[in-house]
Amino acid sequence: MRDATLVFDLDGTLIDTAPDLIHAANHVLASRGLEPVAAERLKPEISFGARHIIAAGLRIRGVAFTEPELDAMLDRFLEFYADNMAVESRPFDGLLAALEGCLGEGATLAVCTNKREGLSRLLLEQLGLMRLFRAIAGRDTFPVCKPHPGHLLGAIRLAGGDPGRAVMVGDSEVDVSTAKAARIPIIGVTFGYTHIPVTELGTDAVIDGYGELRAALDGILARPA
Repeated sequence: MRDATLVFDLDGTLIDTAPDLIHAANHVLASRGLEPVAAERLKPEISFGARHIIAAGLRIRGVAFTEPELDAMLDRFLEFYADNMAVESRPFDGLLAALEGCLGEGATLAVCTNKREGLSRLLLEQLGLMRLFRAIAGRDTFPVCKPHPGHLLGAIRLAGGDPGRAVMVGDSEVDVSTAKAARIPIIGVTFGYTHIPVTELGTDAVIDGYGELRAALDGILARPA
């Protein structure tokens, strides 16, 4: 893996962030006098970003809203989330060992996420993972974000990698669409947040846990360019 660049989605792929994201969304909904929304109803919305999570919660509660109202709620969400992002969020089982193993064999690691770059860095720092990644590409790092292929290709470029020797790891239809548009192979994880099971999204490989990552990477990286 000496010249490989491995690019990971963040929420639902590297870290189980759902508890804190949903808590922040329900905090904002409560500011409108609304009852909290159950986690299982909001979880599939996470890959689309905070604004989408809030809008989904409002729709579930049957509340109409304007774009300026949603903007104000997003600001409130981000303020609360910045102070409460690592209360219950944790790396998925086996992640650290898997990533350190890849680094030990010469791979370069990067993150491509629709979470804002500053929040992504803060979360990774608070969980002790920032040291593992050469590049962090958030939704505001470039003029485009997932599912635009430029987001993923930009993350590879920031990491000093070659798209011809890159692999993405993600959990949702957004990640798969991005990777396919960028012509980068993708490994899907089954433990993330998605409306459609990752096994139905046409990934190059699927893993049920990080103990399976190395074998999946070997199968992809061994293919002729």
